[in-house]
Amino acid sequence: MNRLTGSAGAPALAILGPAETTLLRELDRTFAAWGTRAGAAEISPPPMYPVSDLEKFDVYTNFPHLAWVAGGLDVTGGQPKPAGGEFPSAAVSGVRYGLPHATCYGAYLFYEDRQVADDTLVTLVNRCFRNETHYGGLARLASFQMREIVAIGGYEHTQQVIARCTAHIQEFAAALGVELSRTAASDPFFQDDGGRALLQKLSPVKYEFQYGELAIASVNTHRNFFGERCAIRLGSGEHAFTSCVAFGLERWLSVLTERYGDDLPAAVAAVRTAAAAV
Repeated sequence: MNRLTGSAGAPALAILGPAETTLLRELDRTFAAWGTRAGAAEISPPPMYPVSDLEKFDVYTNFPHLAWVAGGLDVTGGQPKPAGGEFPSAAVSGVRYGLPHATCYGAYLFYEDRQVADDTLVTLVNRCFRNETHYGGLARLASFQMREIVAIGGYEHTQQVIARCTAHIQEFAAALGVELSRTAASDPFFQDDGGRALLQKLSPVKYEFQYGELAIASVNTHRNFFGERCAIRLGSGEHAFTSCVAFGLERWLSVLTERYGDDLPAAVAAVRTAAAAV
C-alpha cells in the first residue's frame, strides 16, 4: 500500500509501503544491471544542482513550466511563518538551487571539462521533480525516481547503447506480458537551436515506450549538445556525443500494481523471471 499526499487537495507525492518498495528496488536493480553488464560504472548524483549548472542546458528556457527551485528562509526580519501550507515568496532568499526533472544531468556535469573514452558508459538513479499541471497516482508525481543509463563518447557508441537497451526493454516487457508501444517524440532540448530542431524532424532523436498513454521508459539521442555545453571532449579533440535510456520507476510500479493488484510478491517474482530472460 502507498500513501499519496500533497497540498491543496492534489496528491502529488507518494510514500511507498514495504511491498511496493521491494518491487521498485527490484525494477531498479534490473535496469541498472543492463548498464553494468555492458560495462557501465555507477555514479551518485545530488538531489539538486546550482541553478547556474542547470541553466547551461537551457532548462529554464525550454522547461520553465516543469521547474522547481529551492532557497533558504530569510530570517533577518524574524522567524518566517507558513500560512495556508506555504511560505510567502518574500520569506525565501537566495534561490540558488534547482531541482532536476531528469537524472542524466548528473552524468554530464560529472564529466564536465574532461576528456573521456569513446565508449564511456555510466548509470545513475536520482529523484526528479516536475511541476505538472495535474497529478495522478503513481503514474504522475511531483517527485519520482528515474534510473538512467548514459552513453558518452563517439556517435556510434551512443547508438549501440540505444539499440541494445531498446531490445532489452522490448524483451523485458514481453516477458512480463506488458504491452508497450514505441512512439517517436520530440526533444525540447533542441527547440532553441534551428539546426538541431530541423535535424530531429528529419530523424527522431527520442522514442518513448508507452503503456497506453503513459510513457514508462525512453531512449534519447542528444548528439553533441551536452558535450558542447559541458566541454566534454574525446581524444580526437571533438566534443563528445551522448545518449541516454531512462526508466520512470514509479511509473513501472504503477503498471505492475495495476496488473497484479495486492499480490506484489508475485510481481517481484515476475520481474526476476523476466529479467533472467533478457
